[in-house]
Amino acid sequence: MSNGAAPQPQATLDPATAQPAIRTVAMPADTNPAGDIFGGWLMSQMDLAAGIVATRRAKGRAATVAVDSMTFLQPVFVGDEVSLFAQLTGSGRTSMRVFVEAWRRPREGGELSKVTEATFVYVAVDSARRSRPLPPQE
Repeated sequence: MSNGAAPQPQATLDPATAQPAIRTVAMPADTNPAGDIFGGWLMSQMDLAAGIVATRRAKGRAATVAVDSMTFLQPVFVGDEVSLFAQLTGSGRTSMRVFVEAWRRPREGGELSKVTEATFVYVAVDSARRSRPLPPQE
């Protein structure tokens, strides 16, 4: 990344108008021993959403190399609809930063509420899994 500064999004994504990268339903198999949705499951969904954005930008393979801190704002429950919104916030010669927010909607409907956010860092890789330059942006 250029200048060593981590570019951050200006504002959170608007789930009322943004298109989710992924929308899924939290299932019983995704629970922790307390019966809530396991944080690792949610993080993996966020990585998938960020990976979609990174792969499109890289026009090929991209590997996750880092995740900025995550704070879980509220739990996700079995049956909740989980929407993951992702946007590219910066790129360097081989790397990309993708900001992701996760939002939940109760199974019975109701308002969306934000459950967490994080920035994922990816590197474009070739078929031998070595870093490669990003193609010019269109």
